[in-house]
Amino acid sequence: MPTAPAMDTSFDPAGTEPSTQPRPYSRPADVVATELGTDVSCGLSRQVAADRLAANGPNELPSKPPTPAWLRFLGQFNDPLVYLLLAAIVISTIAWVLEGAEGAPVDSIVILAVVTLNAVLGFVQENKAADAVAALSAMTEATSTVLRDGSLLVVPSSELVVGDVLVLGEGDQVGADARLLSAAALRVVESSLTGEADAVVKTPGAVGADTDLADRTCMVHRGTSVAQGTGRAVVVATGADTQMGAIARMLDSVEEEDTPLQKEIHAVSKMLGIVVVVIAVVVVGTLLLLAADRTPDTIVHSLLLGVSLAVAAVPEGLPAILSVVLALGVQRMATRKAVVKKLTSVETLGSASVICSDKTGTLTRSEMTVQEVVTASGTCVVTGIGYAPDGEVAPDADRDGRPDADRLEGPLRDEVTVVLSGGALASDAELTVTEDVWSVVGDPTEGAFLVAEKKLGTHGHREGRFGRIGEVPFTSERKMMSVLLTDTAHGTVIMSKGAPDVLMEHCARVRVGDADTELTAQARARFVEHIADMSGRALRTLGVAYRVLTDEEAARAKVASAMAGTATPSSRAVCVVHTPVPFCPAASTMTSTKGRPVAASVWESTSVVMSMR
Repeated sequence: MPTAPAMDTSFDPAGTEPSTQPRPYSRPADVVATELGTDVSCGLSRQVAADRLAANGPNELPSKPPTPAWLRFLGQFNDPLVYLLLAAIVISTIAWVLEGAEGAPVDSIVILAVVTLNAVLGFVQENKAADAVAALSAMTEATSTVLRDGSLLVVPSSELVVGDVLVLGEGDQVGADARLLSAAALRVVESSLTGEADAVVKTPGAVGADTDLADRTCMVHRGTSVAQGTGRAVVVATGADTQMGAIARMLDSVEEEDTPLQKEIHAVSKMLGIVVVVIAVVVVGTLLLLAADRTPDTIVHSLLLGVSLAVAAVPEGLPAILSVVLALGVQRMATRKAVVKKLTSVETLGSASVICSDKTGTLTRSEMTVQEVVTASGTCVVTGIGYAPDGEVAPDADRDGRPDADRLEGPLRDEVTVVLSGGALASDAELTVTEDVWSVVGDPTEGAFLVAEKKLGTHGHREGRFGRIGEVPFTSERKMMSVLLTDTAHGTVIMSKGAPDVLMEHCARVRVGDADTELTAQARARFVEHIADMSGRALRTLGVAYRVLTDEEAARAKVASAMAGTATPSSRAVCVVHTPVPFCPAASTMTSTKGRPVAASVWESTSVVMSMR
C-alpha cells in the first residue's frame, strides 16, 4: 500500500493557505479515509503504519537540534566583558614574558580563574534547567489509542501516522490532527489553539472549505483534550503539518533579542574598552615624551606600564558577581517551582512591565468551584477551592458570602442535596485522587458538582440507586444537557442541567423541602433576581431540573434512546420537558449553585441555579 501524503489542515500565518491542498474538514469522512488508504473498521495494518512512520518520521513538533555540551560551555564566554578579560589575560601574559617570566603570572591566573568560574556557574545552572525540562517532558509523554489490524492498541503519540484511526474517550489527549469519523456527545477543549475555555461540541459532518479554525467542528487537533463523550477519527496530519506544528514554526522564526542586562553589559564593555585604550595610549605616550633617553628598554617598560594600568581598569570580578547573583535568583525561583533555563532570564523577568498571557490553564488552573447554591428555602455557600473536597456547604441567611454558624438542615438541606445530586447525575465527569492530588476527568463544570457533593457528605447516597439509559448532550441550541435514568425509588427520571433561563421556561413547579409546589410568578421573579445578582458578581450560573416520567413516557423515552442514540427528536423533547414526582434526596455535589424550579406545564420538576467562579 503506498504511503499516503499528509493532508493540509494548517493555517498560513500570512493568510495564504494553498488552494491546491485538500481540506479534510470540507469533505465527507469516508472519502478522506479512502484517500488515505484507511479501512475505518480495521484501521491501518501494523506493517503499513511502520512503513509510514519510517517514511514520514515521528509525530513530533519541529525543534532546533540540541546544542552540544562543549558548545554550550564555550557559549558562556560569549560576552563583551569576558572578551575584555580574555584580552587582559593575553596582555598580562605577554608582559610577564617580556619582564623575564619570573615566578608565576599571577594577574593572568587570577583573571583566568574568574572567567572560568563564571563560565562554570552559568553552564551548571543551564544544565540543571535543561535536565528539569527534559524530566518534565518525559513525565508528560502522551499516548494514543489507535485501531490497527482490527485491534485496539495504545501507542506513544509520537508513533502516530497519517491514516491511523484514533479512538477517543474522556480525558484523552489528541495526538494528531484528525478528521472525525463518528462522535457520541463528543466535546473537546481547544483552549491551547483558540483560547476558548469552554469545551467545543464535535460532530462528523463536513463544514465549508473557508471555515475558520475554531469552527471546524469535524476536526480534532493535536494538543487538545477530550472533555466528554467518545469518537473515532482518521489522522490527516502529524508533526510539523499539524496546527501545533504551524505555531511551533512561527515561534522558531522569532529572533531572540538581548536581555536588558546583556544590553547594559555591552554598553559597559564598550565604554571600558574605550577607556582602557585611552589609558594605555595616554600613559605610554606621556612616558615616552618625558623620557630622557628613548631606548628599547624604555619603550618596553612604558608599554608594560600602560598595559598594566589598562588591565587594572578592567573589573575582572564583575562577571563572577553577576553570575553568582543571577544563580541565587534562579535558586529562589526554583523554590517557587519555576524552571529558569538561562541565568539572564531572571533579570529579564524583573524588567518586564507588561506580561501578556493566556488565562485558562496558565494564570488559572481551569478548575471550576461551586460558590453558592440558591433554592426556594434560601442560600448556601460552598467553601474551599479546587478539586480537593476540603470545605463545607453551609447556610448563608444574610447573603454576605460567609457561612453561618447554624448547621445545614431541614428543607434547605433537602433542596441543596437534590441540586448537587442532580448536577452530578447529569454529567460524564469523574473525580479521582492520586497520591493525595485530586483531579477531574472530563468537563471542569461537571467536576465541580462532584466536589461539592463530597463537601456536603452525601456522595454515597446515590450509589446503586441510579442507572443511566441515555443522554442528550449539550448543544448551543438547547443550552442544556439531559440524561435518562432509572431510579430504584421513583422509576424513570429525566435530569437536566443548563442555562437557568432556558430551564425556567420548561418548569411549572419548584422543589420545597421534600415536596413540590407551584412555581408562581413571584418565585420566578426571585430566581431571576438571584441570577442577575450572581452574574453581576462574575459568577457563572447553572440550573438543575428533574422530572419523573410516567410508565408510558418512560417506555417511549427508552425506545427513543435505543434508536440511533439518544439525540433523537423524541428523546430530546422528553428531556426538555420535565415531569412530576418529587425527587428524593440523592447525593451529588455542585460548586456554586442556586436552586431553582423547573417544570413543564403539566408536570412537576425542580431546578437550581449554580454559580461557579
